[in-house]
Amino acid sequence: MIVFFGPAGAGKSVQGQMLAARMDWRWLSAGQLLRDTHDPELVQTMHSGNMVSHEAITKIMGEAIHRAGDIDQLILDGFPRLLDQAKWLVDSQTDHGRHVKLVVVLEVPRKELLKRLSIRGRADDTPEAIDQRLNIYRQEMYPILSYLTEQNIPVVHIDGVGAVGQVHDRIVAELTSRDLA
Repeated sequence: MIVFFGPAGAGKSVQGQMLAARMDWRWLSAGQLLRDTHDPELVQTMHSGNMVSHEAITKIMGEAIHRAGDIDQLILDGFPRLLDQAKWLVDSQTDHGRHVKLVVVLEVPRKELLKRLSIRGRADDTPEAIDQRLNIYRQEMYPILSYLTEQNIPVVHIDGVGAVGQVHDRIVAELTSRDLA
């Protein structure tokens, strides 16, 4: 498995989907899996603005990983978001018959994120809201990245600035250098 990290606007979903299409791999987005759920309790939780429980998201992600058993490689996007989820992912690797081979962190400066998110045009993408999300992202991600590093899972930081194809080429070059592509 390859895990993509980066703040909102970094390009995780675009890059993950491109990589999955190019390599015939599976892109698993926690957000998309949650949006696609038909569980009325989860739908109500999300519509009320509350966080989905650790147990619910790991169950959904575990089922998606299991369903992708015939796919060579998986790309996880938006998961893990919490340290407990990272621990679950590491602890359940043998259960899934898959191991986290690489963590890709897309690095994009704040100014570029503001530009990208303003183009996206969502009402909640104000500079203040974006700064708040960046702070939360950093608070959540640093412990996760430290934990994964302690578990001897390689973490690479990739420059996420430039044309979509340029960023994609950087990611593929990194995967190729590690015999993952």
